Amino acid sequence: MSQPTLVAAMKEKIALLEKNPQFAKAIFKASTTLKGGTQVEATVRHHPAFLIDEPPELGGTDTGPNPVELLLVSLGSCQEIVYSLYAMMMGIELDSVVVEVKGHLDVRGLFGVGEAVPPGFQKITYETRIASTASAEQIRRLVKTVESSCPSLDTLKRPIDVSGSVVLNGQPLGAAQPA
Repeated sequence: MSQPTLVAAMKEKIALLEKNPQFAKAIFKASTTLKGGTQVEATVRHHPAFLIDEPPELGGTDTGPNPVELLLVSLGSCQEIVYSLYAMMMGIELDSVVVEVKGHLDVRGLFGVGEAVPPGFQKITYETRIASTASAEQIRRLVKTVESSCPSLDTLKRPIDVSGSVVLNGQPLGAAQPA
């Protein structure tokens, strides 16, 4: 899709959502299946399945990125897409956008060593490198817009409701009963 066509489509979508907020709800889905050991096959929409695995130092065979690396990929790629879309909307030419994301994790939490150590990231940092002929002020406005509009960044920064259920042999598995 050409840039003018994409901008027109985005403006049309924004106008539709302003008039009809009920059309704004979306559900995204992914499915994963344990293939054995630490290998997991993931599918999203109609795309080919891909492998997720752990590196050897975490017991894996390194056949794909691990789940926490995919979380970092989600943050970086979401920001890059939102930069691209809003830069087009704002008439800003971008030569390149590269986001380097680092997640700081203490694996003692994963392995249950030390109760005070959470299993997830303690900190995530990123550096966005932009090449553009736009002015610093234009890029500052773009950065502010992206950082307030990026779904992955927002999801990581704000507490959200996460819930799940477990089904054992086709039957819901109730909550564990106290001993």
